[in-house]
Amino acid sequence: MPTIEALVGALDLVPTGPDRYRAANVEAGHGVIFGGQLLAQAIVAALAGHEGKAVKTVHTLFARGGSPDTPVDIAVDRMHAGRSFASCTVTIGQGDRLCARSLVLLSADEPDFVRHADPAPKVPGPDEATPGGSGAWEVRIAGDVDIDDPELVGPADLAVWTRFAGAPDDPAVDQALLAFATDGFLIATAMRPHPGVGQAQAHVTVATGVVSHTLTFHEPAPAGEWLLLAHHSPYAGRGRSYGRADVFRADGALVASFVQDGMIRSAG
Repeated sequence: MPTIEALVGALDLVPTGPDRYRAANVEAGHGVIFGGQLLAQAIVAALAGHEGKAVKTVHTLFARGGSPDTPVDIAVDRMHAGRSFASCTVTIGQGDRLCARSLVLLSADEPDFVRHADPAPKVPGPDEATPGGSGAWEVRIAGDVDIDDPELVGPADLAVWTRFAGAPDDPAVDQALLAFATDGFLIATAMRPHPGVGQAQAHVTVATGVVSHTLTFHEPAPAGEWLLLAHHSPYAGRGRSYGRADVFRADGALVASFVQDGMIRSAG
């Protein structure tokens, strides 16, 4: 897994012109750029020049995979900027290869008029969960679940604790790193009910990929602290999967929600 320096370094966008940037990649181990990296970079690019606002929603379409050996070029096209809201598109590519395009809505904080939020599910805490990764991005899967084992089936639900050890105290980085984490588990969630299909087969005998991803932020979510991603996939079929998830702080506060369309089909 990448170090926190590599993760934060990929969020250091180097200006190449007005609203144009270049950025490095983090190695995800699959020979292609991890979609969560592109989500994170789109958030940082959209926030540039919008002091006093945070990203509310980012909707991303992934067009083509990118090579981790080549830096990405990022173009921001501003749509609107007002006192309460701003919006833009963020396009990320490599040369003539368009990798992803995001539509980003930003908003300023306002006082409550009404408020409610779903409670966090009752799952084992991070200290009781199974480690599922190492390095700066810590992952722990709640319950007796091994998403890599193709014979270990279960419901299309997955509870994952995640944090980024050593992440800087920066609201923009918090949003970017949480976006990075949200890309990783909904396809694995959709695989769980099906014997003979597991995450370990992805990019080997099973072709998988994220097609679209929409993430909405509700509350601040420090990326250096434990966050619970509660995933559910209500549908998979026709070579596609669909999933949704909520994100909770360790104190039970709902901080974000996301949905994802994926591709799952035989690699043969």
